[in-house]
Amino acid sequence: MRIFTILISLVLLECSTSLYAQKLAPPTDLKVVDVDNDKGDKLRLTWTLSPDDPATHIEKTVKDKASKEPPAELANPVVSYLIEGKQENEEFEEVGTVDAGVSEFVAEKLERRDYFYRVKAIGADESISATTAEASGTPVRQWIDQSKLYFGLFMFVVCGSVVYFIEAAKAGKTLKIRKIAGLEAIEEAVGRATEMGRDCLFIPGIQDINDIQTVAGLIVLNRVAELTAEYDAGLDVPTTRSLVMTVARETVDGAYTAAGRPDLYNPDNIYYVTDEQFGFVAAVTGKMVREKPAACFYMGAFYAESLIFAETANTIGAIQIAGTAMPSQLPFFVAACDYVLIGEEFFAASAYLSGEPQQLGSLKGQDVGKFIAGLFLIVGAVLMTASQFVHRGESGERTGPLQDAITFMTESLLGS
Repeated sequence: MRIFTILISLVLLECSTSLYAQKLAPPTDLKVVDVDNDKGDKLRLTWTLSPDDPATHIEKTVKDKASKEPPAELANPVVSYLIEGKQENEEFEEVGTVDAGVSEFVAEKLERRDYFYRVKAIGADESISATTAEASGTPVRQWIDQSKLYFGLFMFVVCGSVVYFIEAAKAGKTLKIRKIAGLEAIEEAVGRATEMGRDCLFIPGIQDINDIQTVAGLIVLNRVAELTAEYDAGLDVPTTRSLVMTVARETVDGAYTAAGRPDLYNPDNIYYVTDEQFGFVAAVTGKMVREKPAACFYMGAFYAESLIFAETANTIGAIQIAGTAMPSQLPFFVAACDYVLIGEEFFAASAYLSGEPQQLGSLKGQDVGKFIAGLFLIVGAVLMTASQFVHRGESGERTGPLQDAITFMTESLLGS
């Protein structure tokens, strides 16, 4: 009899809890749609907020202009929403929660199959409402991300320009490349070393061969080696990496052969010193002071040693030409060297020196892209400046054609 009484009490308690939970109104009008412009792994859930959501009452008060009454206090306000989901023939399980006032949720990392969802409101007393009617959806992969169409158009223009200029160069059309003073001065520097009977010192940075600046420096080394072979001047190339030494030797050997002076090539003049940064600096600056090279070339990635090299060579009266894409080291080279290749000039050296159609066409095509990007920056800066003087709407946000143009550039052209 006692056990029967306990069971009756439990059933009544469960029924009363369920009835109490029903007092919290559920969200309604659940919709599940595919997210546009994705790879087919997201679904967007939207629903109408529960009548017991405080945001619903605030919204009604704001819409009712005549009403000056504050939102009515709710006995059991909604504090969050519980989103449950499942695949076919499986049990529902929690996939996420959102705060009260939020009527949207994006389910991610899905497979391309049917998914079923339902949403429940959770009250301040942790009671849970009845569920919404189930809604289902299937993620769909889009072939084209339409939010990046304008960016794709920009890339098409740039790549098309590269192809056009390459074909034009192959057809014999002269592509105008502005003179780069540092590269033009290489012949002067090597000629000066020849007249003084001293060597040329070439340092291809302190990074390994996998650094793009090291590769760019070795391209300039090829030109320097050709001139030293032609003028019969000495060439000294210390390195901090064994692989750089090997590639530098092949580069100099090829340059001497191309110049018709393979007999002048001495592999011992291209040598490995040490991987240790300031150990390398001490060895090279010591050699500078002892042998006093007439021309010093610094082409590659440099760090704190840049100023030490440049100032040491300056004290012995050497002509110095530097090239690097390290922003923090450029001021030191500019202050102490005769010529400096800054950033893009350094990377353009290969096209400038070789004159190959592929490299010249690529360089000119990239200039088109830089011009368009610069134009966007100017237009964007002007629009943002002008928008500061535009009248704001009642909500405090700027409106009008200027703001529309800014939004278009931000969301369409930049693809954010």
